[in-house]
Amino acid sequence: MHITAESIKVGHPDLVADAIAADVIADILDKERKLGMDINSMPHCGLEVFLGKGFCIVGGEVTTRVYVDIENSVRKTVLSLGYDNFRVGLNGNSMGIFNAIIPQSPDINIGTRADLGKHKEIGAGDQGIMYGFAVNETPELLPLTYVLVNRMMRAFENCGNPVFAPDGKGQVTVNYGDDGVPIRVSKVLMSNAIDYRHVPDSFKGSVEAQAKEIAFNSLGEWVDKDTEFLFNPTGEWNAINSCSAADSGITGRKLVVQFYGGYPGAQLGGGSVVNKSPEKVDCSAAFGARHAAKNIVAAGLAAKCSVQLAYAIGVARPMSIYVDTFRTGIIPDRKIDDIVGDVFDLTPGGMIERFDLLNGDVYRKLPRTLFMDDYLWEKTDKVDDVKKAAGIE
Repeated sequence: MHITAESIKVGHPDLVADAIAADVIADILDKERKLGMDINSMPHCGLEVFLGKGFCIVGGEVTTRVYVDIENSVRKTVLSLGYDNFRVGLNGNSMGIFNAIIPQSPDINIGTRADLGKHKEIGAGDQGIMYGFAVNETPELLPLTYVLVNRMMRAFENCGNPVFAPDGKGQVTVNYGDDGVPIRVSKVLMSNAIDYRHVPDSFKGSVEAQAKEIAFNSLGEWVDKDTEFLFNPTGEWNAINSCSAADSGITGRKLVVQFYGGYPGAQLGGGSVVNKSPEKVDCSAAFGARHAAKNIVAAGLAAKCSVQLAYAIGVARPMSIYVDTFRTGIIPDRKIDDIVGDVFDLTPGGMIERFDLLNGDVYRKLPRTLFMDDYLWEKTDKVDDVKKAAGIE
């Protein structure tokens, strides 16, 4: 049995769009914090970003007490990702930027403020269904395929070799035994734009070898002499034809990549995450569901767990909670449903507070990975409570 996961570098145009949106929200949060922001005065944001050839449109809805220079924020983000010359597909110094942001609907605003809403607590910013997932294949309690392919992306981003331009994407295929335990990496695919300004003619043949070294070093003991490596399978990818010079970038278009890499059983719900303020449960409940699923697996209640949460706009508590342990649970899944509802505060206000979601620095990290970092929703700090509720102390 083989399972494959995909991921992309933060220089991929879709993640550039995500990073622009996340950084604008982070800049707003930074300025709001200086005004003494609390949960009722927090900004409300739902941004969409479109990148075309040489230009960027930032639209959506924002309600805030502060002013943020959108053009400056966009240029800062794009330049920080290495896009400073048209030869790499985008130039943050000269790109055109169009601001199409409007205020948030007052009807939505009523439901997301405790002092205005009829329920007297922070309600969900929209209806929606979110999923969280965990599996005991790795110390991170994430699918091995997802962990490995993201390690490879970060390795290429941080390699310091200017030959590899910012835009890139890859896949890692893992061979699993009949018992479902991962054995080895059987195939690796890496596509990366090449900046030929840094490749002397005499070294063109070595680029693939350099790419293989970076990839295999990041995958460690999971690769072996029989692991296949495929690099730039069309045979050419010149950086001048990368990023939005060759492909538009749009917020929220790489959700499968960001959520568990397409691992079987790890469902995808809700919508884009990093372009929304956290009262919108597409954002906060994606982390709340992951936190619950991870703590259930860490507590030993199951080897694999999916948690579904459903919300209504303006209502704080989930409309429903559904747990699936894929027949690996040591107690009935319906009992775990109740445990999740009792142990975890899954209201927007509760998740905003627990996960520090009004911190701009949290938003700045999200486009690279939603899970593999020191985020508070990655903590297994509810294991004892879960065990107690399950009666397995």
